[in-house]
Amino acid sequence: MNRRKFLKSGIALGTALAAGGVYAWQIEPYWLEFVHLPMPVKNLPKEHEGKILIQLSDIHVGDRFPHSYLIDSMKKAQEFDPDWVVYTGDFTHFKNSKQYSQLSAVLKSATKGKVGTFASLGNHDYGHGWSMPEVADETTSILEKSGIKTLRDEKYNSDGLTIYGIEDLWGTKFNPEKVMKTWDAKEAAIVMCHNPDACDLPIWNGYDGWVLAGHTHGGQVRPPFLPAPILPVQNRRYDQGKIDLEDGRTLYINRALGNYFPIRLNVRPEITVFTLTQA
Repeated sequence: MNRRKFLKSGIALGTALAAGGVYAWQIEPYWLEFVHLPMPVKNLPKEHEGKILIQLSDIHVGDRFPHSYLIDSMKKAQEFDPDWVVYTGDFTHFKNSKQYSQLSAVLKSATKGKVGTFASLGNHDYGHGWSMPEVADETTSILEKSGIKTLRDEKYNSDGLTIYGIEDLWGTKFNPEKVMKTWDAKEAAIVMCHNPDACDLPIWNGYDGWVLAGHTHGGQVRPPFLPAPILPVQNRRYDQGKIDLEDGRTLYINRALGNYFPIRLNVRPEITVFTLTQA
């Protein structure tokens, strides 16, 4: 290869790398995908057949990306006219009390369900080192004031659909046994559980329905044809999407609406739109 061809090749490569960097930094982190899936639920009341449940996860309100993106995305999700909405944790990227006012402002545009709107907490909702229960308590207060019922190792019967909310696996108050031991096989139920690693713990009391999780962001960066190199879970199977746990449970891991850091590649942000059906 002569010098001219070498320079041309180098310029072409540099241009491609720069374009890819701009895409991963400025485009894909805000290229929202609405994922549509059926959700067969055992014991679902006949009148709820065809109703809509939307899952949002990991909005990460903070200083790392524009809140306008979150607000616009939530408004778009509201256009589906959901019956239920669930948020599966990590509401802020907590640094200090500034995030409380930021979260309150963003949640003025929160997507809400006609029947009910529910949340579970994530590790970031426990502040620095996931060791600040006062941050989780204040976040819960903000959610409740915004019309989002937060379930912390609790369940709630919402017009015949029982919503379970499990505390975060890495938080300071994780004690799901107390609520899962109340599970009744006659219920129509779903579980919100931020960290999918909790699915491998002996806490489920025979539960055999859907578990809606977040936490992983799908890794945020996935090389073509390869798994994500970084996942914040012990079970590497738990990266994103629908996973049959082969014991009656179906795990769904949402890829996150927000970003831990504003770079994504082959892992678009997601809001999941489920259509309920009788199993």
